[in-house]
Amino acid sequence: MSTIPAIDGAAGHRPLAGIRVIDLTRLAPGPYATMLLADMGAEVIVVGGGAGSLPISALSRGKRLITLDLKSPAGREAFLGLVRTSDILIEGYRPGVMNRLDLGWERLRDINPRLIYCALTGYGQSGPLSQEAGHDLNYVALSGALGAFGPTNAVPAFPLNLLADFAGGSLFAVIGMLSALHMRTSTSRGQFVDAAMVDGCISLMAMHYPDWRRPVLLDRGDGLVAGTAPYYRCYRCSDGRFVAVGPLERRFFENLWMGLGYTDPAPDHLDRATWPAMTERFAQTFATKVRDAWVEAFAGRDACVSPVLDPDEAIAHPHNRERHPDFGRERVPVVPCLSDTASIPAETDLTDQTRSVLEEFGLWDEALRPPGDPARGVAGLSWPPL
Repeated sequence: MSTIPAIDGAAGHRPLAGIRVIDLTRLAPGPYATMLLADMGAEVIVVGGGAGSLPISALSRGKRLITLDLKSPAGREAFLGLVRTSDILIEGYRPGVMNRLDLGWERLRDINPRLIYCALTGYGQSGPLSQEAGHDLNYVALSGALGAFGPTNAVPAFPLNLLADFAGGSLFAVIGMLSALHMRTSTSRGQFVDAAMVDGCISLMAMHYPDWRRPVLLDRGDGLVAGTAPYYRCYRCSDGRFVAVGPLERRFFENLWMGLGYTDPAPDHLDRATWPAMTERFAQTFATKVRDAWVEAFAGRDACVSPVLDPDEAIAHPHNRERHPDFGRERVPVVPCLSDTASIPAETDLTDQTRSVLEEFGLWDEALRPPGDPARGVAGLSWPPL
């Protein structure tokens, strides 16, 4: 947990306590968005059922999982009952799917005018590509981001599926839902949130579009923060591991220069003419020691030198361990850290809670029990039922 002190008596309070969220999403961006809402204290009810509805366990903490057939009368009635008492609904289907089920925004708004309906998709609700299939890589490509980073004169590289799925998708969806939730306090009305992953990536590129084809970003992989500058890139050490070097400011660059043991005056680091020779010199120097020796040598020097860690190393790193003692592969921390709010991740429960949840809201109907299997729909079964 964070070392930021909590105000006495407030540690158990979470900012979204009392907010109920219905989650119809399946692929990573939606479940991650609702995990963040659950971390903030929202009650998240994941409605699953049918093929392809297995939850992502790493993104399921703090959620309650139920199974409903939205095409059956009993399933629809139970679902609409949940909608009447909920604050947010998020879905990730292609545009039009929920309307064909007669469960789209207009229908649900009539039932609950305060409902915030978030549709999280790759291309958005409109435009010629809105019905096209895609994944993170496709959305990053369409935004222009993929064409701007990666090795020069080589195949573009991409950072896992972090950029479109989670940054351009999940985070912007959460911003939209929280914004609509705040606005509802003055209007008493919900809104439709059209969260498109391409749109999110476009927004993230706000600083880089104006720099394109200029010295700061001349081409893919060629620019101040694109990998060309010798003081903003990674270097291989003698043990085959890497350090990340990023002293953009002059005073930090001079600290790097001295830390590398150079006695000649530091050059004008913004002069691109110096970059090729400087890159070769830095590469040769960093290759003389193991990674951790360089990290130790630069500790406290303000030279912006860090170890490039693999996931296991990142989990074990003293800085991350001190801030988040429970950090693990299956337990990322609750962030950001708020002074009045507990930062302890909720537990993950992947059992089916259909009956217990619906009974709590007075919505359970024996018709929801699948024919021939009287045990289904009872809390304690693995989710979703096979």
